[in-house]
Amino acid sequence: MTRNPFFPKFSDLPREIPIFPLAGAVVMPGVQLPLNIFEPRYLNMVTDSLASSHLLGMIQPTSETMMEETPEIHRVGCAGRITSYSETSDGRIILVLTGVCRFQVSKALEEQNGYRRVKPDWERFAADYHAEEGPAIGDRDGFLGSLKTYCSLRGVEIPWDDIEKMGDGELINLLCAHLPLSPEDKQALIETLQAAERASLMRGLLDMAAASSMRVAEHRH
Repeated sequence: MTRNPFFPKFSDLPREIPIFPLAGAVVMPGVQLPLNIFEPRYLNMVTDSLASSHLLGMIQPTSETMMEETPEIHRVGCAGRITSYSETSDGRIILVLTGVCRFQVSKALEEQNGYRRVKPDWERFAADYHAEEGPAIGDRDGFLGSLKTYCSLRGVEIPWDDIEKMGDGELINLLCAHLPLSPEDKQALIETLQAAERASLMRGLLDMAAASSMRVAEHRH
């Protein structure tokens, strides 16, 4: 991905980060995620982050505990940098988080101002800081065909002209974050290290979801 000049160097990534557990909301390196912050503890988190590294860790709760006040979390998430924000008259913060690097939770830390913090292990995902050489999608035409079928059946609108201009890695990361896949599918994609493997997994998920939609449509007629 293109390195934002405001992003920290890999060696300067922080040893502690706040986390925002939210099912289905994921960020990937180079991808932007808009967030509407209104809970007091997460307003505190954003305020504290803006006063320090500007980094937040997006991480998904496990499916068994996502409705709990303090849910169990998956071990892999992605840190993003607050690259823009605005305050609203009713006390919310609207922000854009831009993905920087994935991480594995090394240790849970004591809460601060109501929000959770972790010690991240960045090393497994050091490749997020380096552009991968060569195509990540072996059969790009076939992949786009699977994507178009999925979007048609699911009613998903995509700017195809922009999609076709994107590099493979950028495209896969964008789709990981923004397609309406299940939280479990998104987690599997986040945890897949190499872009080529992530592309292969994503095509399989798209094809399975499309087949499921067609079976449902057939039962209705």
